[in-house]
Amino acid sequence: MSPLFPLILLHITVAAAQLRPGHYSKTCPEAEFVVRDVMEKALIREPRSLASVMRFQFHDCFVNGCDASLLLDDTPTMLGEKLALANINSLRSYEVVDEVKEALEKVCPGIVSCADIIIMASKDAVALTGGPDWEVKLGRLDSLSASQEASDNVMPSPRANASFLIDLFGKFNLSVKDLVALSGSHSIGQARCFSIMFRLYNQSGTGRPDPVFDPKFRGKLNKLCPLNVDQNVTGDLDATPVVFDNQYFKDLVAGRGFLNSDQTLFTFPETRAFVQLFSRDQHEFFKAFVEGMIKMGDLQVEQQGEVRRNCRVVNSGLPVTPRTCPSV
Repeated sequence: MSPLFPLILLHITVAAAQLRPGHYSKTCPEAEFVVRDVMEKALIREPRSLASVMRFQFHDCFVNGCDASLLLDDTPTMLGEKLALANINSLRSYEVVDEVKEALEKVCPGIVSCADIIIMASKDAVALTGGPDWEVKLGRLDSLSASQEASDNVMPSPRANASFLIDLFGKFNLSVKDLVALSGSHSIGQARCFSIMFRLYNQSGTGRPDPVFDPKFRGKLNKLCPLNVDQNVTGDLDATPVVFDNQYFKDLVAGRGFLNSDQTLFTFPETRAFVQLFSRDQHEFFKAFVEGMIKMGDLQVEQQGEVRRNCRVVNSGLPVTPRTCPSV
């Protein structure tokens, strides 16, 4: 991780005072219904896409705040975030956000930001797969640029351990409980063999598998991800990969975590109690997850912004609206 990392995080502030539920109640009252409709269609077409869209909130908000910088395509003068280490060959389903934006532009052009679309769509992805629903705060603006370097400097590796993750989340004013609950986003979706080859065959440079693996689960993964595998082959993140529930935590307790960054939450003393709690009590997990998503959605950076008409590109030649944030 770059030594610039601490400097980047110093500019992140919590901008909750600027955001509010019902932000579009007068300017685009149908906004949340339009987003939900597109997400329902995406679920029918490809259930995995909802997990992919939900991840956008994490990968966007942790990099210079929730400003849809993640969605910008590269230009001749800007390397965006889509090809950053944590995103390339990993994040997908950008077209779902494109569909949401297109539908909103037909109803209320130039009103709803792409940053708010990410927040609404992430919430819907959870709710439509069996998880909790909640009221989202809206009113974000879209960034005028993106930075691959900023993403590389911030986003954690699937090899990360709990100690590193606690420190990282703490820099965003997210607690240990928030970390564990938000990691439960891996209740749905899949990840690549690329992310676990070291766990299966060379954990910590030992030339051996991670000893905390449940033996039967490790055998299953060995078949899915042999040494000569195409490392873009994907495996389920938990035993119920299209249902948002607390099975993810039950799997961690049983030694069946897919990613190192997941399993470490059970092996590390400071996070283990929350894993155990959420494995026993789905209601407590849902409650903590919603609290964490709302807190993460409040992350902002003081910078100029706009409401993009196309989430992949800035509005060339159009005036931008200054964005200011209160200090933490």
